[in-house]
Amino acid sequence: MSEAIITFKNVSKTYILYKNDRARFQALFFKPRNPKTNKALNDVSFEIYRGESVGIVGDNGAGKSTLLKMITGVAFPDEGEIIVNGKVAALLELTAGFSMEMTGRENIYLKGYILGLEDAYIKQIEERIIDFAELGDYIDQPVRTYSSGMKMRLGFAINVNIEPDVLVVDEALSVGDASFKRKCKDKIKEIISAGTTVLYVSHNAESVREICPRSIYLRKGTVIFDGTTDETLKVYQDYKEAQKNKKKK
Repeated sequence: MSEAIITFKNVSKTYILYKNDRARFQALFFKPRNPKTNKALNDVSFEIYRGESVGIVGDNGAGKSTLLKMITGVAFPDEGEIIVNGKVAALLELTAGFSMEMTGRENIYLKGYILGLEDAYIKQIEERIIDFAELGDYIDQPVRTYSSGMKMRLGFAINVNIEPDVLVVDEALSVGDASFKRKCKDKIKEIISAGTTVLYVSHNAESVREICPRSIYLRKGTVIFDGTTDETLKVYQDYKEAQKNKKKK
């Protein structure tokens, strides 16, 4: 087995649930009394090895997004340790970091700087990104003139073309029409073939099977199963079936 590129050691994360924005603002100055909390991750441990493509499955609220945000450095654990050895590109919020007044081309450079890339490297991949996004003359128009789909296509094109060590994908393939979605899936497969580590979150079981030989099943912030995708999906689907039968009774 190759070296671990992502390691989670006994990672936990708890969020405070606020009644409203006012309560959230007050918490900046005064510690809330007996706040309601949600344990998004609870003592999570696993290793992902260089070159693996791993699915993350589970219901809404299972902790999947929190886990991905920690890998990308957007969120941090309350307990435990996270080690990521490499450059991470994330297909989470595809349009995050765009300037609406700048053109698509200018935003390629802006996103590149945010990701810590050098001018020369961004220039090298600029045309590749533009070709992939298929925005035509709009690439030199302000992003505020783009539809939401066009913004997402540009965000996707940037992240898949920067040659990351780790690519994090969260339901990002709902980008554009059927032919563009296929193009996105093909690009992810190409990235996997090139040895990039991929973490893929989707509610579509067939999509997870198609991309990931291994999957991790999260439930209420806890790792329930970690194994081949077929085994993991069976454990997940058996639990959902059992829950459905309980409700019928």
